[in-house]
Amino acid sequence: HNTIPEINAEQLQVYLSLENLDLSSNLISEIKAASFPRMQLKYLNLSNNRITTLEAGCLDNLSSSLMVVKLNRNRISVIPPKIFKLPHVQFLELKRNRIKIVESLTFQGLESLKSLKMQRNGISRLMDGAFFGLGNIEELELEHNNLTEVNKGWLYGLRTLQQLYVSQNAINRISPDAWEFCQRLSELDLSYNQLTRLKESAFVGLGLLEKLNLGDNRISHVADGVFRGLANLRTLDLRNNEISWAMEDANEAFVGLSRLDKLILQGNQIKSITKKAFSGLEGLEHLDLSNNAVMSIQENAFAQAQLKELVLNTSSLLCDCQLKWLPQWLTDSHLQQATVNVSCAHPDWLAGQSLLSVDPDDFVCDNFPKPQIRVHPETTVALRGMNVTLTCSAVSSSDSPMSTAWRKDSEVLYDAEVENFARYQQQGGEVVEYTTVLHLSNVNFTDEGKYQCIVTNHFGSNYSNKAKLTVNELPSFLKTPMDLTIRTGAMARLECAAEGHPTPQISWQKDGGTDFPAARERRMHVMPEDDVFFIANVKIEDMGIYSCMAQNIAGGLSANATLIVLETPSFVRPLEDRTVTRGETAVLQCIAGGSPAPRLNWTKDDGPLAVTERHFFAAANQLLIIVDAGLEDAGKYTCIMSNTLGTERGHIYLNVLASPNCDSAQGGIAHEEDGWTTVGIVIIVVVCCVVGTSLVWVIVIYHMRRKSEDYSITNTEEMNLPADIPSYLSSQGTLSEPQEGYSTSEAGSHQQLMPPAGSYVHKGTDGGAAPLVICSDCYDNANIYSRTREYCPYAYIAEEDPLDPALPNLMVQMPKEAYPAHIQHDTSALDNLLADRDMSVFLTNHDKISEKKISQQVNEPFQLPLWGANKDLALSRSHFLQQQQCREAAWALRGEGLPGGEREPAASPQPRGRRERRSDLG
Repeated sequence: HNTIPEINAEQLQVYLSLENLDLSSNLISEIKAASFPRMQLKYLNLSNNRITTLEAGCLDNLSSSLMVVKLNRNRISVIPPKIFKLPHVQFLELKRNRIKIVESLTFQGLESLKSLKMQRNGISRLMDGAFFGLGNIEELELEHNNLTEVNKGWLYGLRTLQQLYVSQNAINRISPDAWEFCQRLSELDLSYNQLTRLKESAFVGLGLLEKLNLGDNRISHVADGVFRGLANLRTLDLRNNEISWAMEDANEAFVGLSRLDKLILQGNQIKSITKKAFSGLEGLEHLDLSNNAVMSIQENAFAQAQLKELVLNTSSLLCDCQLKWLPQWLTDSHLQQATVNVSCAHPDWLAGQSLLSVDPDDFVCDNFPKPQIRVHPETTVALRGMNVTLTCSAVSSSDSPMSTAWRKDSEVLYDAEVENFARYQQQGGEVVEYTTVLHLSNVNFTDEGKYQCIVTNHFGSNYSNKAKLTVNELPSFLKTPMDLTIRTGAMARLECAAEGHPTPQISWQKDGGTDFPAARERRMHVMPEDDVFFIANVKIEDMGIYSCMAQNIAGGLSANATLIVLETPSFVRPLEDRTVTRGETAVLQCIAGGSPAPRLNWTKDDGPLAVTERHFFAAANQLLIIVDAGLEDAGKYTCIMSNTLGTERGHIYLNVLASPNCDSAQGGIAHEEDGWTTVGIVIIVVVCCVVGTSLVWVIVIYHMRRKSEDYSITNTEEMNLPADIPSYLSSQGTLSEPQEGYSTSEAGSHQQLMPPAGSYVHKGTDGGAAPLVICSDCYDNANIYSRTREYCPYAYIAEEDPLDPALPNLMVQMPKEAYPAHIQHDTSALDNLLADRDMSVFLTNHDKISEKKISQQVNEPFQLPLWGANKDLALSRSHFLQQQQCREAAWALRGEGLPGGEREPAASPQPRGRRERRSDLG
């Protein structure tokens, strides 16, 4: 208490060993950089001065020893950052100054500081890192300021803080992660602020907290489990708030506070206490319920607590049968009677009487003046945009006016659309039924929550069950996958995103299934955050239709995208050179792979391939079949496959060996190189046999027309052709050549031989149907060409032969005028040939017609066997002898001889004398 205007370093030179210096209550206005000499001061008090300015380095000469600094009651408004370079200071007081904003790093340099007091400064803003550098701080006092929020920004770096006092501020919010950097707090004072809500995350991380003061706020909502993490809390002060619902609603608000021994609920407008109000408070010893107009307390409400002190003063008790237990419990618990002062307010004849003096027989339940909920609101699930109605109904025997309120998530809805109405009922006396209806129009996601109605009259309040409202929205796509064309080995990227409520789950399918190659081989990657579906190292089997499925509980939808995988042409099987004997069939195979399917072309000796009637293509040109191979067919054959991505070539060398006789083809059957050649030879044999039969038919039909005009040939536009190539050609097509009489197959663009429209049947040895095997040395000019033969062997096959289904007759249409005039030559040989034969076999497809119909058909196409279209159709007996030789050759091919050494007459086309059994030619 002096009038010192400034600090003079020269005057302090004589006190270099001074440890305590008190200059409080003077007129000092500033502290300059050279105000203090180098001294051994430990305690410096500059409080109650007029200091406005602290120059940088003003206390540096005291840094080696100074431990306590007091600058209270000054006029400091700004503290320059890093002004305090005092590594030994442990206590710093800046109370009652004019500091409004504390900048970042203001207190850096105070490594040993344990206590910082800044009360009554009017601080409204603490910048992030304002207290960073206080590595040993234990106590921080910020009472009586204007702080509005607690957040981790300004608490950053306070890892050793144990006591935080921020009462008497304007704090209305605690951020969810506020306590991340100060989890060693043991005491927290938030009293006298403006808190209205305690969210579930309000105190996360404060597991070491022992004392929490939330008194004198305006807290009306406490989230379920908000105190669950405060396992070490000893004292909880909630005085003068608005949390009556915590006691009245059986909410178990204090679950998790197993070590709490003192709970202050003074002045919270509590009217009812349920039996679950203090659940979880097994260690509670001191309970303050003073200044609450408590009307009812359910039995065993304090059973879980180990109360030693109960502060309860109320004169509003409803002394009915439900309160009969309380006097006895108060007596048996041995509580301090001075802290319990309770009396009755109802019924009227007990009004004002102390609860402890009421006779037990007077606790009766003649009526129920307190509202009782009869109809509770129901849990509802609605789609966004719908209208929802919640209904609640209560009854009371009292004529006391009832009021209702609706709460959502424990908060009162003040602007809700509510409809109320009351009516009287006779129910053991006249009662009042009060109904309240909450209307929610055009519901949105913000309307989701738990709704509850509260019915109140003079005798207390009652709470309905909580009804949960869930608002859903059908999924809708934000991004849909697009069709994609990509090369093999690349990365396929499909995007898909959807919105809805709840958020839809995204899943993928391929061709309607969830088990697809990319998933099995772990080449599939889903990025939920980016809404992207990846397929790494794309393979040809990944091609297909991918479906993005968006699903939530409201429903689902899907979007499709086609993935096309492009692959350069390649050889599925290695190309193999071929060696055949002259007259045999050569099959060159070039099995191609690629996407799109490559087109195949063949060249010979690096030039165009001259295609004759002996050349056939099958399976989309993947098979080149050369019938009756000759020496001129030998050479280098090149298979050229190409698609949009490129071209691939391969070479096959065909070697044709000379053969001295015509049986080389048959001998080659026993020495075939592989299964492909075998099947080709079987087909050739079948065709040859059909040719032989066709020649006989030409003569028979012609003879019948000349001999009798009672028979005619049925005109048809269809023809009989040989069967398809066997199954080794897979599904890509059948052996065919685009000649007249061929049609497109159903399986694709390849050509296929058509079945006969009305064919006759060859007879076997038993007189039944028997297919025909044709030798490989006889072919027609139109389809399977061969050099001129002396004979054409053929044989019948038994019905059980596996080739039977593939051997239909071969027919073709030819104009009648195509036949030469000398077709009507001498028929004596034919007469002898057919003299003793059953003609019904040959006449199955003919009907008698009139002379007029015969004349009308003169210029129409004449149906003849395909191989009957030779320039010279005249047959002599020598032809039939040659056919007999062919049949013998066919039997020799089977490994059989003629039965009994007998020979059938040369002119007979009837197969009765032949053996049906044959060897496997395949």
